[in-house]
Amino acid sequence: MTAPSLKQSRFLSLDVLRGLTVALMIVVNTPGSWSHVFAPLLHANWHGFTPTDWVFPTFLFVVGNALAFALPKYAALGDGAVVAKVARRSALIFLLGFLLYWFPFFGPDGQGGFHLLPLADTRIPGVLQRIGLCFGIAALVLHFGRERGGIVFAVLALLGHWLVLALWGDLTLAGNAAGKVDLLLLGERHVYRGEGIPFDPEGLLGTMPATVNVISGYFAGRMLLAKGATWEVLARLMMAGVVCVAVALCWSGVLPVNKKLWTGSYVLLTVGLDLLILPLLVYLVELRGEGKPRRWTYFFEVFGKNTLFIYLLSEVAVIVMVKTWVGQLTVYDWLYANAFAPLATPNVASLLFAVLFMLACWLVGWWLDRRRIYIKV
Repeated sequence: MTAPSLKQSRFLSLDVLRGLTVALMIVVNTPGSWSHVFAPLLHANWHGFTPTDWVFPTFLFVVGNALAFALPKYAALGDGAVVAKVARRSALIFLLGFLLYWFPFFGPDGQGGFHLLPLADTRIPGVLQRIGLCFGIAALVLHFGRERGGIVFAVLALLGHWLVLALWGDLTLAGNAAGKVDLLLLGERHVYRGEGIPFDPEGLLGTMPATVNVISGYFAGRMLLAKGATWEVLARLMMAGVVCVAVALCWSGVLPVNKKLWTGSYVLLTVGLDLLILPLLVYLVELRGEGKPRRWTYFFEVFGKNTLFIYLLSEVAVIVMVKTWVGQLTVYDWLYANAFAPLATPNVASLLFAVLFMLACWLVGWWLDRRRIYIKV
């Protein structure tokens, strides 16, 4: 077995990790029935951690992996061009997320016609919005501050976020500082209301610690790019992962692991898990597999090659099914009730719906890959 060249510009294992997170994001977002979901496929209600809580921060981690390969190319353009390029990409991802919540843009007016849905009631924060903001902040911090700046930002972001949570409220759903910031700056009508009260799990305050997930992915990617997929690198990544998990568990005694608040302990726990999982994938793909595509890796590569497009496609498809009716049921509910519910117990049928929906999205990605169509943002 030989390690990849130090000059290797791409690691298949990173594509596999990115594809894995997209596949899991689609599965956990689209159960056949939210009333029938296996517990590991649900987010923790508030404090706590489930496998589903690992998915989104890991996507941010792989954004950082990709940034490790892209940022040196950006730097060759000059500072002004880097700022423009990063700002444009960040803004576009944010805009796509905002338009996704405004979609389908028009709704029935109650008189047989349609009217433009009001922007005044459209949610502003969201998954893509957080990805766009975290990418932009991390890219600029790392470009201008280099590695040292990234470390300083990470420490200040985690401790500063903890300080704001401690000084401006409590750690309850109703009294936390993150919700107060969003209500103050965005207003009640522009935040998520699915928690029973206006509170957005992808709100503004949590964006700072979430950026640390991106920066951590950047450092892992830089180490692989600089030194290759060697046993020494894998050992270092795993040791860093163990340290992060240990610190997270100790910190959780005073700052609970909480995905919806994106607490510092949650950041370190998810980064630690990523630093343990990534070396395993590097071993399986780069060392044991000698970096060559295999059947199982190709499945995840498809998701990794048109990542944002496939995620957007999955979300738009769900919205269309939820907004379209068959008799008294939405198309989404009708499909589950008639095609899946009769097949198995409720939880299994609900999971089967999610998996088959994910595979349908994969087929679109496979069709694009076969034609070498790659939609980049």
